[in-house]
Amino acid sequence: MRTPIAWLNLVHEKTRLVVAIAGVAFAVILVFMNLGFLGSLAKSAVQMYEQINADIYLRSPLALEISSTKPFAIERIYQARGVNGVERAMPLYLGYLQWRNPETRLSRAIFAFGINPSDPVFLIPELDSPANRAALLRPDTVLYDRLSRPEYGTQKIGATTEARSRGIGRKVTIGGQYTFGGGFAADGTLIMSDQNFRRYFDPFPLNRVSLGLVKLQPNADISTVVKNLQRILPKDVEVITKAEIIDRDRAYWIGATSTGFIFGMGVIVSCIVGVVIVYQILYTDVSNHLRQYATLKAMGYRSRILCAIVIQEAVILAILGYIPGFAISLGLYDLTLRATSGGLPIAMEFGRAILVLLLTILMCTISGIVSLQKVISADPAEVF
Repeated sequence: MRTPIAWLNLVHEKTRLVVAIAGVAFAVILVFMNLGFLGSLAKSAVQMYEQINADIYLRSPLALEISSTKPFAIERIYQARGVNGVERAMPLYLGYLQWRNPETRLSRAIFAFGINPSDPVFLIPELDSPANRAALLRPDTVLYDRLSRPEYGTQKIGATTEARSRGIGRKVTIGGQYTFGGGFAADGTLIMSDQNFRRYFDPFPLNRVSLGLVKLQPNADISTVVKNLQRILPKDVEVITKAEIIDRDRAYWIGATSTGFIFGMGVIVSCIVGVVIVYQILYTDVSNHLRQYATLKAMGYRSRILCAIVIQEAVILAILGYIPGFAISLGLYDLTLRATSGGLPIAMEFGRAILVLLLTILMCTISGIVSLQKVISADPAEVF
């Protein structure tokens, strides 16, 4: 059939076509945003570990992810240093402080890293500056993540406020800044020396480590070192590679938290909304053109040809709705990135764009298939 019946049916009622496109675009935007948040949930785990200078991690078997680690004995760090292929083993202390906004006087949880100032724990060039190195050595002084939420207040170097742990407040001074980003695990982060960490989290003995960082020698085989560490170290710590700890944190955030469930469910609900909207549009269109379909049947056209017309309408609606939905989603991604000061790693990806296009076509096709029954059952004798 050379006549574009599907297209002509859609443009015959231009108002209805605009409403249909808006409905599909709305569903596309919902899918894009939920997939974007779900992707940033996974990326936030990767982003944090990519800035830590370690090939192998030691952590408690009770740990769920990096912000909920359980301390273990620092002797495991010393034992790891004696394994062949290990260049350096470093302790890392982790915890949440209540940071008081110096302007509003409101407190908010902030994630703190405690490090030995002589250890190259992070792959952040800013930490190597003389000013930041000197600031780490000063008591009651921290380095402040410039990607932290603005709700924490001023970020000026030299600003003072109060940090509280276990109900005890202590004066704190911002001695420098760096760029890190906390993702979903934290709205803001701090880096401080291990001695300051002990002061703020008192009582917190430094012989209890939150995370062990193992840096390998250039020619060391990571699988061999992992096996040796697993053989030597007691069962109170587990030995995992960077890839494994990233996969576990990603699986935790996506599969074991309500956040991952909500965004995953949001994708499903968005698709259902799109199916319902397109179904209503196509069903109305089929009902309005039922006489024309019956006439084509009387002329000898088979049901499969008439069904193909409805499916074509569904695919056309999918493509027309996807284009504005994609464009608006790009703007919303950028708006989200700016609103979180770059701390939430959300961005459009080619694979996601193709996936949503295929999902849109699929959901519109399903709507078309559901609305086919009226075309198939159209009887020219009854219609006329």
